[in-house]
Amino acid sequence: QVQLVESGGGSVQAGGSLRLSCAASGSSNYPMAWFRQAPGKEREFVAGISWGGGTTYYADSVKGRFTVSRDNAKNTVYLQMDSLKPEDAAVYSCAARIVLAVVRDSRLYHYWGQGTQVTVSS
Repeated sequence: QVQLVESGGGSVQAGGSLRLSCAASGSSNYPMAWFRQAPGKEREFVAGISWGGGTTYYADSVKGRFTVSRDNAKNTVYLQMDSLKPEDAAVYSCAARIVLAVVRDSRLYHYWGQGTQVTVSS
């Protein structure tokens, strides 16, 4: 069993930055991903990282602005969000899957955090 706890959400103005953290209980040596869900919209893939951290994946909408990383010694995955836009506002959740690869389908993840709110004002 893996428990995930996100932190770092908050309110920023457009153009600002936030850094989200996802702390895992026990081992975090799984592919991990960040998803977000805005009110009235479906959950969408934001970024993912392989278990070793050597491969990262991004949604086109965040590429070049967001950076996903991990520190397996701390069992923590991060999402650095720069140049935030109002359309980035959502609840951000981290997820882990107990097989080898990152995928963009949220239904294929086995563990989820509770989510953290990100608000971006224009």
